Amino acid sequence: MSDLKTKTIKGMFWSFSEIVSLQGINFVVQIFLARLLMPEDFGLIGMITIFIAVSQSLIDSGFTSALIREKNVTNTDYSTVFYFNLVVSVVIYFILFFSSPLISNFYNEPRLVSIIRILSVVIVINAFGLIQRTILVREIDFKTQTKITFISSVLSGIVAVILAFLGFGVWCLVIRQILMQLTQSLMLIIHNKWIPSLEFNVISFKRFFGFGWKLLVSGLIDTLYTNIYYPVIGKFFSATDLGFFTNAKKMADIPAMATSQAVQKVSYPVLSQIQDNEKSLKNSFRKAIRNTIFITFPLMMGFAVIGEPLIKLLVGEKWVPSIPYFQILCFTGMLYPLHALNLNILQVKGRSDLFLKLEIIKKIIGVISIIVALFFGLGIIGLLWAEFFTSIISFFINSFYSKKMIDYSTRDQIKDISPIFFASIIMAGITYSVTFFLDLGNVFLLLIQIPVGILLYITLSYIFQIEEVKNIKSILNLRSRSNI
Repeated sequence: MSDLKTKTIKGMFWSFSEIVSLQGINFVVQIFLARLLMPEDFGLIGMITIFIAVSQSLIDSGFTSALIREKNVTNTDYSTVFYFNLVVSVVIYFILFFSSPLISNFYNEPRLVSIIRILSVVIVINAFGLIQRTILVREIDFKTQTKITFISSVLSGIVAVILAFLGFGVWCLVIRQILMQLTQSLMLIIHNKWIPSLEFNVISFKRFFGFGWKLLVSGLIDTLYTNIYYPVIGKFFSATDLGFFTNAKKMADIPAMATSQAVQKVSYPVLSQIQDNEKSLKNSFRKAIRNTIFITFPLMMGFAVIGEPLIKLLVGEKWVPSIPYFQILCFTGMLYPLHALNLNILQVKGRSDLFLKLEIIKKIIGVISIIVALFFGLGIIGLLWAEFFTSIISFFINSFYSKKMIDYSTRDQIKDISPIFFASIIMAGITYSVTFFLDLGNVFLLLIQIPVGILLYITLSYIFQIEEVKNIKSILNLRSRSNI
């Protein structure tokens, strides 16, 4: 096995482990917090989510992607990006600090002033560990990242639950985010031992900015659109309604992001290394899509099917209004990996200009769908279905340009994933039908639905001759034989 292939498999395993550990811990912590806190507490954090997310995008500035793609990176390059990120983070913090009263007035929620001013500290903290994390990504060393993520998630989660139990309310959510980011940055600095040199190279800055500014704008557009539902729901509905949406999205994102982020983090540096070999690039990209979809489609459909008993069991009856939000978000989450991989190709090929163009087109379509849903009074359910259909359109737009880049068309992608889609939907349909024949409590219903769904999908995969079921088995065998 080639060194690159070995690194890829190990990278996939540890990247997936990192995200699963993070999302798994978040899932457990979310259960405790949802039982101890009120939906309104989550709604308050949801109101400012977009501001924190946009700020984090500005700090990255697309420079990390440029660093990962660059074949030869010097310490001067790292130092230049570090100082730029640090300065930007401090500027953004003060902007949020002084604009917090305006944000508070927008939502008519006075409590947001102090929450914003304290929570925004995570922006500056993140800037100190960004380069160290980038170095680990370049080296495809996700094992170290996994350990750091696990420790920081567990520590911050335990503290948050204790504070929630003691009655700190929304502040336990604030402290959790700050403590998690602080722990991650400190551990990254301690492990990597990289320190910036006292130099800022203008030539390096211009080189990375030339590639990165388009990714910056693209990232900002994507972040704004992805998080736009928080201010929209917060403005046009109540804080409690936003709390239901926020909790549903957090739970739906756990399985969706675990796969899409893992694939994106590993595939980009790996595909960048073979960017000049057209045949290898296409084959690797095709395998990445099929292997990812093989996991994502049944996983997200399965979560949608068991959504009602799962939420009732885990977080209680007070969260029942969030069930339909969770189910729709699961369907939308199925397509996340497809978007991530198709966009990765554009970055690998250095087409950040096209990346930006597509983001603008897709988000215009998305904003129009939101306006239509609000105009016709379709409620939060309508907003989420609009997001789902927008996501389908986005896939066709993204994959259209994959044809131009690596000769892998939309039709070819659909042909490759169709057997997986049909196997998943048949599995979901049969698994859901169990609820019509059995009148059981939530625990017993889940104990039947989950194993039935897994066995059905494996069986259907063999019937449809889906080769990925054998590939997954081979990876597991490799993991058991090698020191991953």
